[in-house]
Amino acid sequence: MSTTTGTPPAAGDTTAATLTSDEHGNIELGKLTLAAEVIGQGTVAPPAVAEYALWLGDDALVLAQNLGWWISRAPELEEDIAIGNIALDLIGHARSFLSYAGSASGRTEDEMAYFRGEEEYRSAQLFEQANGDFAHTIARNFIAGCFQHALYERLQGSHDETLAAIAAKSIKEVDYHVDHATQWVLRLAGGTAKSRRRLIVGFADVWPYVDELFRDEPLNDELAGVAVRQSTLRPAFDTRVAAVFAEAELEVPVGFTATGGGRVGKHHETLGPLLAEMQVLARQFPGAAW
Repeated sequence: MSTTTGTPPAAGDTTAATLTSDEHGNIELGKLTLAAEVIGQGTVAPPAVAEYALWLGDDALVLAQNLGWWISRAPELEEDIAIGNIALDLIGHARSFLSYAGSASGRTEDEMAYFRGEEEYRSAQLFEQANGDFAHTIARNFIAGCFQHALYERLQGSHDETLAAIAAKSIKEVDYHVDHATQWVLRLAGGTAKSRRRLIVGFADVWPYVDELFRDEPLNDELAGVAVRQSTLRPAFDTRVAAVFAEAELEVPVGFTATGGGRVGKHHETLGPLLAEMQVLARQFPGAAW
């Protein structure tokens, strides 16, 4: 097979190459601008809609950053790839939401990710929970996936076309995230006594942060028809969780409920160190390109 290349990109070009082949087996390198992956380019969000997009973008970004820790540390080689792919999906969701949120103030997705302080983030505290062991991570991912699936399913009907389009793309990937976590919940629950115990502890640790996901905020009233009212998602979430728990012979944890506050900048103690690690390079070398 012979290979031909197109014109090489100029220095500083941030485009990525794509491969195309003809019937003779020749391959040409073309360009795919990474920005094309972001939905809503050129659309400016009203301030209230930008705040709502910030909620969803921060949820996805923080969870992706947490999952990145598992690369090379997962219990199976296949899980290194699976968890990495889930993290990349979430980064894709975050890019679109943060790009749209930043449009209201003239900031880029990178500026939204790397140059906001902890108090400016709007992630719910569930997404900020530390990885813990593998079972703990699976428990957190299962809850996060079930919530995001219910959310994006409804958000597809938003009056805001950009939010609806992001949700329509994202839910296809979240389908896999939920399936991945569900299979591991069943596997760990039905495995050894140790794996089952660790899973039960994992769910007990993250369950106090579930209620915050379904609390309505004043912004919901302002964005009727645009934002999804979180409280209306609880029945679908509970139904999905109950079905998996029944199959795994697990009980819904009982205990205290965390006060939450992530939507107004009050975060779990784990968020600060996570952001410090994520933002250090961009802050140390602002504007750097490679």
